This record gives sequence, C-alpha cells and structure tokens, in this order.
Amino acid sequence: MKASYHILATVVVLIWGVTFVNSKQLLLAGMQAHEIFVVRFLLAYLCIWTISPRRLWADNWRDELRMVLLGMTGGSLYFVTENMAVRMDYVTNVSFIVCTAPLLTTLIALACLKEVKATRSLIMGSLLATAGVALVVFNGQVVLKLNPLGDTLALSAALCWAIYSILLRDVSHYSATFVTRKVFFYGLVTVLPVFIFQPWSFPLHQLTRPVVWGNLAFLGIIASFACFALWSLTSKKLGALKASNYVYLTPISPFVASALVLDEPMTVMAAIGCACILVGVYWANSPKHG
Repeated sequence: MKASYHILATVVVLIWGVTFVNSKQLLLAGMQAHEIFVVRFLLAYLCIWTISPRRLWADNWRDELRMVLLGMTGGSLYFVTENMAVRMDYVTNVSFIVCTAPLLTTLIALACLKEVKATRSLIMGSLLATAGVALVVFNGQVVLKLNPLGDTLALSAALCWAIYSILLRDVSHYSATFVTRKVFFYGLVTVLPVFIFQPWSFPLHQLTRPVVWGNLAFLGIIASFACFALWSLTSKKLGALKASNYVYLTPISPFVASALVLDEPMTVMAAIGCACILVGVYWANSPKHG
C-alpha cells in the first residue's frame, strides 16, 4: 500500500521540522554542533544494531563506497555545513536554502537519470512548493539579506541532501535498516576530523541534565534512528524524487507549532505558503517518476 509510505514520509519530515528547536536548546546549553551530531548518531547507531542484519559489509567495494558517501552526504557533511551556516547566517536564509534540496534533487535526476522525465506536473509542482517554502520561511516579508559564505554553506547542505536522495536509489536492493546503520557508522567516522580543529569541550557531567539528555534522546532515537530508517524505506518504495519532494513540508511543522504552542501570530502569507507547499508536493508527486 503506497499510501502508507506517503503518510510515513510526511510524518518523518514533520518530525525533522521541529528538530531545530531541540538543536537550539542544546546549543544554548553549551554543546557544539559536531558534539550534538556525534551523540545523536551514536545513540541512533546503538539502537539500529538491535534490529539491523548482522552483516558487516556490502556485497562489493563499490556499494561499500556508496555507503561511505551516504554517511557523508546524509550525515557528517550535511549536518556540519548546515550548522555552520546557522551560526554565521540568518536562520531564514538557511531554512529556505536547505529546503530547496528537493528542487536540486529534481535537477540532478533530470540531468543524470534517463528514466526521469521533465513532466509539467513535476516542474510546476516543485516550483510551487519552493515558492510556498519561501512564503512560510520569510513569513510574507520580502527581505533576503545576503551572507555569501553562510548562504554557500546552506546551499552545500541542500546539495548534500540532494545527492544523498539520489544515492539511495543505488542501494535500494539492501534492507532499509542495513543502509541506515551504514549511514550512521560512516557519518560518525567522517565527522571525526572536525574534532582535530574543534576538540570536545562540553563537560560530560552536563549530559545528565534533563534539558540535555532529553533533547539528545529525541534527536538520536526518534529523529535519527526511527526517522532515518523510515526515510530509507520510503525512498525505496516511493522512489528518490517522490520521497525527496516531502522535504518541502519541513517548514510547516515549526510554523504550526509556534502558532499553537507559543501563540505566535499566523500570518495570511505564511498560511498561503503552507497551502502552496501541500498542493505543490501533491502536484509534483502525481505523475509516475523517480
């Protein structure tokens, strides 16, 4: 039942949409971005071992290399570039640029994959969803303050996720749990060089603080272990493009949550943006592609 995989993809990206709050709380508590990433992925890696096949290696060295690239593009490189961008750029800029990942995925697929065709619904749906993201992220204010380095890092993160989405196609013959375990492992391995330049500085005893372990547990067990495994499964069942298009939904969950929980005003333009995202995703996913 493909409908269930569409629902799963929606749930996953909506969960990912609220992880910014968890990460922000941990940053405010004194953790560095790469420290958060290591604990998050280490927790996820330990969890995935409970359900993953016990095999250690892929069928051949080419597939193992693909796993390394998945760990970098969906793990270390993606999270490091995104968090570096957040540190030096405007959050609105970063949010918008990172959410263009599905559009980049579409462009890469059209350029590299012969079976993907530039249908009208795919192109128009992608553009409409991108416009919707802009309306939600900028909340109706047409103010794009440029920060070349920060914007470049954010675009690098979006490009990483686009490549990750495409690469998942090449390992679809493996189980979702095996692929996810490999992503966690190689994500951890490839982030280690960062500690040469920025050693661990967060006091270990602070990890027992509720605000710290609670947010880390959510990021590691729910947002990483569960969501990455489900994302690998939905990408396998729906195809790279259809699954990737759901990333457009990411800004909706923090927008709705802030309106309901924090009692922040819901502007008409942002509400229109949410509608554009929903229609755009449906439109882009309506034909048979990806």
